[in-house]
Parts: sequence; structure tokens; C-alpha cells
Amino acid sequence: MARNPKYRSDQMMKLLIVIFSATGNTAKIAEVIHQELKQLGADVEEKDITSYDDRKDPLDLTPYHAVIFGFPIHARRAPRIVREWLDTLDGQGKLCATFFTYGGFTVHPTHFSTREILKNRGFDLVSSAEFLAKHTFNIGGWSAMENRPNESDFGIAREFAKQTYKRFAGADPGRPDEFDKTELTQEELDEGEKRPFLAITQLPSRMGADCSMCMICEELCPTHAMNAEMGGVSEKEKCIACLRCIDNCPEDVLSINDLSSIWPLALDMLKETEESVRNKSSKIYL
Repeated sequence: MARNPKYRSDQMMKLLIVIFSATGNTAKIAEVIHQELKQLGADVEEKDITSYDDRKDPLDLTPYHAVIFGFPIHARRAPRIVREWLDTLDGQGKLCATFFTYGGFTVHPTHFSTREILKNRGFDLVSSAEFLAKHTFNIGGWSAMENRPNESDFGIAREFAKQTYKRFAGADPGRPDEFDKTELTQEELDEGEKRPFLAITQLPSRMGADCSMCMICEELCPTHAMNAEMGGVSEKEKCIACLRCIDNCPEDVLSINDLSSIWPLALDMLKETEESVRNKSSKIYL
């Protein structure tokens, strides 16, 4: 029992927020949730697992009453490297919650598939949420969910924190209804993770531009795919198209190929319009 402390109303709840946030969207939502939980009286810590080295050491969850996991959606699921990392955890029977950020397109089966991983690792999921955020491909010329997350999304994030805190504290025994699944097979989902590379034909590179060799792109790459001296991604099979390197380049010398012509094709393929995507709302699952 000592490995899994239970919350008592006469003590401060100790919570951990774990995030993967390549371009900052998930981190923005996590900060709003963090501050709201502090206002509610919780002792909150954050762990960012975006960098390669931050996923190397085992994570001991013993000191925490509950955990909130926050990730982007990559091709209908949490990123592959995140799923692999989650599968190393010992949930110890702890309560947990999840939230995801996405650029306005396909969400499911992300909630379901992540819950299944967590359940298999010994966690009990009490809530989940999804938040609109600018699409990673905006870096290449798309215009999906520009200026998101915004105040409406942050308001939903605060409400998510309140409802999740109630469930962590035992004031609300509820659990989310069954999440939407998918008819796609595991093999088809795995194949879908390769789809971004049909659009990104030129992986992040300096394209011959000079730089000061600050090495930030290489240090921040979640998979060690970047090689600053060679001028870009040197190991294609490691790249997950998160574009963290481009987003954090202080000299703006990294880029990919122009994706603007693919934006209307993506809308047509997914039977969306710019307006229908823009009018979507963030959502809580309780």
C-alpha cells in the first residue's frame, strides 16, 4: 500500500503532469491545467518527456497520488515513442487522466488506445480531453487551427482540471463512457504513421543555409534523428515529423518542403472545409 498512497481529505494531493510537447501546444494546455490544480490546493509537478534523454531513466510514480498524461495526436494515436515509453511504466493501481492536442482532423482511437496501454500498465483512467491546437504542418504552409489553443480552449482545460481533481479526490466516482474505437487494424494504424512522410518529401534541413552550429536542433530532437553538422535529419527511419527542430531553431534556417498545395487536398480527403475545421471545439470525456 505504501507504493500507492491514497488521498486523504486532510492532506495535500500530490499530482504529476507528464507531457510530450514538440511545438509547445501540449505544454500550453498543461500549464493551464497545472495552475488550476494549484488553485484547487494540489501540489503539482511536471515532467516533460519530449527530449530523448528525459525518457531514458525509469519514472518512479511512488510519491504521487495520481498522474495526468498530455500528448499530441499523431496519425490517430499518441506518438509511437510515447506509446513505447508508457509501456515501461508501473501504474501501481494509481488514478490517471489523459489529454491530447490536435490540429482539427482525426482524433479516434487515441483516447481508447492510450487508455488500453495505461490499463495494461496498472492505471485507472478517470477522465480524458482533447484540445484544438495549431497543426504541425502549419510550419510548412497549412492554415489549420491557427491561433489555437485560445481562451475558449483554456477555459475547457480549467474545467477539465476541476472535474479531474474531483475524481482524483474521490468526490466523483465516475469514469468516462466507452471511447470511440476504429475499424482499422493495428497494421493499418501502423501504416498510417508513415503518411506524413508522403507529404514531407524534404525532411527538416538547412538546405545549404549557414548557421552558428548552436546544436539546439540536435539536442532537442526526440529521437536523435537530427545531425546538426550534416545540416538536418540524417536518420530518416528515426524521424517522427514532429518538427520540433524547426520550431525551436533560433536562426530560422531549418525548413521542410512547401506543403501549402497539400492543404486543400487534405481537406477534401477528410471531407472537411476550412470553416468546419475552424468551428470545432475542445472536448472533455467524463
